[in-house]
Formats: sequence, C-alpha cells, structure tokens
Amino acid sequence: MRKKIVAGNWKMNKTLAEAQALTAEVLGMVADEVANNAVIILCTPFPFLLTVKNQLGTNRIAVGAQNCSEHDSGAYTGEVSAAMLKSMNIPYVILGHSERRQYFGEDGQLLAKKVDAALRHGLTPIFCCGEPLDVREKNQHIELVKKQVEEALFHLDAAAIQKIVIAYEPVWAIGTGKTATTAQAQEMHAVIRQQLAAKYGHTVAQEISILYGGSVKPDNAKELFACADVDGGLVGGASLKSRDFVEIIKGVG
Repeated sequence: MRKKIVAGNWKMNKTLAEAQALTAEVLGMVADEVANNAVIILCTPFPFLLTVKNQLGTNRIAVGAQNCSEHDSGAYTGEVSAAMLKSMNIPYVILGHSERRQYFGEDGQLLAKKVDAALRHGLTPIFCCGEPLDVREKNQHIELVKKQVEEALFHLDAAAIQKIVIAYEPVWAIGTGKTATTAQAQEMHAVIRQQLAAKYGHTVAQEISILYGGSVKPDNAKELFACADVDGGLVGGASLKSRDFVEIIKGVG
C-alpha cells in the first residue's frame, strides 16, 4: 500500500523565529486534529533544518530539504550535499522543482546525478516534474512530463525507483491561484503511473507515491486527494499558514 504524503515546501521564506513559531503551530494542530496516517513533511530552508528537526523531536512530522548538490563534497561554494543532510538525519529532499529548473538551469542529466547522490546517502528524493502553460496549450504536456521522468529516473533499477516520491506540479498552477482540475491532475498522475508500469511493471508502479502540487488549498485538497492516482500533495504557499496546511493534511482520506 503506497504512502499518502503531504509535504510543505516553504521555499525561501520565514526567519528563524517565524519558522519556529510556524512549526509549533503545525505540531499542536496536527496532534489535536489529524486522525489520518498521512506522512507529513516540512521542507524548510537549509539554515532552519536542524532547528526544526530538533523542535519536532520524535513527532510524526518529518523534515526535508529543498535541494542538494550532485557532489558529495569539494570546492563548490554555497552548495549543500546529500552527505551533509544525511549527517543531520534529514530524511527527504526535493529535487527538480520547476523553480530550480527555471532559475538555475537544472535539467534531466543533472537531476539524474542529484537523484543518485540522494539515494547513495539514504535520502528519499521528492522528484518534481510538470509542464509550463505554453506546453499544455500546445497539447505537448504528456510528452514533456514523460521525458522529465525518463531522463532523471529511468536509469534506476526497480529497487531504487521504489525509494522515489514523484510530485507532478503543472508550472502554470504554481503560486498563480490556478489549479489543475481533478480530471487534469488524475490524467497526468495516471500517465506517470502507466509510464512507470511500462518500465518497471505494474506491482512496482503501484508502490510509488505520486503527489500533486500547484496551488493546493484547503478548499480543493480533499477533491484532489480523492483521485485514484493522487497520493497527497506538495504544498507551497499554503504550507506557510499553519491553519491552511493542517486543513490540507486533513483532506487526505
């Protein structure tokens, strides 16, 4: 049975004090209100990872990083390696977010190396894929997303691919207030799962959690998460508001 996951991507937001306050709010609300078994992850900026992890303690909520280097160590000023994250017992790392692709030029070849680095150090990558608006309007979104998945992940064997979480995020829906309809989300999640099944077999494909990201909110989360192939969400802006984030978590059936 694949995991239901709700991960909050804080992006480059919050001061340390604000991060601690938000964490405390989420901790309390989850303890009091969340009855489901969803895996909950807070993907904080690098400087806050250890503080937030220590604040969470042995609670059910996990922490994750928003990126890592393809290199294990060396003269790469400003970079953070998977080995460093592992040394702090950070279990998750987001890779390939559309903002990394757009602003930092990350492509499939680089992301394959980052995926390998994360797996080498025992981290669970949350691998992001998704199309910009112009690609969807040309009806080329399926082709692009399948290419993104293939380039970054299909060098992995069946055992390794099952250690990946995939997040489908239509770029046109990230931070815009626009959200894919449930039909659009389910279509793309089914396409990805079918692609995985064709490569690795049905049983393996059924074990891989595929999250939806792109303006997930309290009022649309339950409907999105009810789709057969949607296994939770990668939440951006709404994860910065404790009430909104917890309501989204409660949307997991």
